[in-house]
Amino acid sequence: MPTPSMEDYLERIYKLIDEKGYARVSDIAEGLEVHPSSVTKMIQKLDKDHYLIYEKYRGLVLTPKGKKMGKRLMERHHLLESFLTVIGVQEENIYKDVEGIEHHLSWDSITCIETLVEFFRREPARLEEFRSIHAELNSDNL
Repeated sequence: MPTPSMEDYLERIYKLIDEKGYARVSDIAEGLEVHPSSVTKMIQKLDKDHYLIYEKYRGLVLTPKGKKMGKRLMERHHLLESFLTVIGVQEENIYKDVEGIEHHLSWDSITCIETLVEFFRREPARLEEFRSIHAELNSDNL
């Protein structure tokens, strides 16, 4: 099982490859706000754990295991963004909040959140009821 740090790297690498077709050390470092030397160390660890294949000066390729995990991590991230949006979290807080919670939830919790988001998608009247209660409670706290 990857560590939270490994998950951040896999998610970033998967996203870069999906968007650009490749992932360079410099792009990963910039996206994660770390030094390139840290990226190289983590890439070597991910290679050792069979999430990717890394050849010095040639780049990296995700293995099927790495692609599966990267996709799953991206989907988790997007789901949590959707969830926080649905429940009314202010947009400027969403990214930071997702980054803060995504590694601390079990996959069971993620599945339950996914079900709740889907429920609200299928039942817009229930979502409006929820938002009404949220607004009422929020105005009481001001």
